[in-house]
Amino acid sequence: MSSAVRLHNTLTRRKEALRTGQPDRVTMYVCGPTVYNYAHIGNARPAVVFDVLARLLRHHYPQVVYARNFTDVDDKINAAAAAEGVTIGTLTARYIDAYHADMNALGVLAPDLEPRVTGHIAEIIALIEALVARGHAYVAQGHALFHVPSWPDYGRLSGRRTEDMIAGARVEVAPYKRDPMDFVLWKPSTPDLPGWDSPWGRGRPGWHIECSAMIGRHLGHTIDIHGGGQDLIFPHHENEIAQGTCAHGAPYCRTWVHNSFVTVDGQKMSKSLGNVLLVRDLLHQAPGEAIRLALLSAHYRHPLDWSAQRLAAARLTLARFYRGLEKAEHLALPDAAPDDEVLGALGNDLNVPGALARLHVLLAELAGAGADAERAQIKARLLASARLLGLLEQSPETALAALHTPAPAQAAMPLDAAWVEARVAEREQARRQRDFARADALRGQLAEAGVLLRDTPQGSTWALAEETPV
Repeated sequence: MSSAVRLHNTLTRRKEALRTGQPDRVTMYVCGPTVYNYAHIGNARPAVVFDVLARLLRHHYPQVVYARNFTDVDDKINAAAAAEGVTIGTLTARYIDAYHADMNALGVLAPDLEPRVTGHIAEIIALIEALVARGHAYVAQGHALFHVPSWPDYGRLSGRRTEDMIAGARVEVAPYKRDPMDFVLWKPSTPDLPGWDSPWGRGRPGWHIECSAMIGRHLGHTIDIHGGGQDLIFPHHENEIAQGTCAHGAPYCRTWVHNSFVTVDGQKMSKSLGNVLLVRDLLHQAPGEAIRLALLSAHYRHPLDWSAQRLAAARLTLARFYRGLEKAEHLALPDAAPDDEVLGALGNDLNVPGALARLHVLLAELAGAGADAERAQIKARLLASARLLGLLEQSPETALAALHTPAPAQAAMPLDAAWVEARVAEREQARRQRDFARADALRGQLAEAGVLLRDTPQGSTWALAEETPV
């Protein structure tokens, strides 16, 4: 058990020291995209969040095995391919390449494994056969279904009782189901749809069984961390636990980590509102590093409201850091470990806003240091710390040239004093209510925007990083 990394476990609803099956090895699986379109900013948030977690884990553990899948067979994929008159392989290859390009632009490192569903049909069939043999699944009218009442712990992850889930659950009501909550593991394919031979006829897998089969093949029956967006808790992850546990008789995952939603200007992203923001479009407005920083400006378990103001603040913040580094560019880098306070913040349930606030302090120390040897040590510690966040990895010249490239007017808004004052007041209220986690997150958000706070007995004062608080 590592006390250096504590994460909020969705399953237990509390923050816990990370538990691993082996003391020097961590396995982590994150649900990746269904590839029938380009990645939007909501798809990018988990990619960035779990990239930071993977970087942190690699700092603390000799071996990290990080898998993030591609769902490359799905009804939405089938429909999009049919509309274009191409095979699903042609369609998904295009969007997998685009996803790689977009995530690379955001500084997201490639995971160790990127399994695709279509490469694991044999494992999926074997897993379904095991569930049928153990009495947890059955076959009806060419479908294989998981029988939810066969596993009494169903609903523990989402905290829902089965009887309360039936009315509002996203389940297909069908006469061949023994129970309304039973979900599909395998379904028949008509001749015009993709399909594979199976003991139950030609067909294709259900969504939930896919991840369980890929995890079993690459990471084992029990993994250390399973991540994804909050929207996947039910039914997807709930169903994964049921399948994996019942097929193998072993715990499925020790720690469940979920990031919260992304909204746009206070509204849910939707095609009907026309506010779905594609990463590739945002890359025309700002460098990928600025988009990454904006995505990291709120704690991963808090909702993140995307706005032009947030992106503009990220640009300003990065420019400030790179200008400070430019002044120290002549200094050779000695060996340096990440800053202890940065490690402490990240180890405390991935408190990125707190880590960012500490980076601003290091930048100020760099500017204020006198001797070159001292400045070189601070610079090295700053860069080693920022690397854990996937930030400040470019040369100042390259980064500043990109950051100073004119952006669309809506992405280049100046910092709004009213926006700052509102967050300072919200933080003061959180401190009075002893909600220190919220107060720290708000301080980090302000620091990310280039605002430094000074707490006094009379209250908090603020100023931009270049100024001196009064």
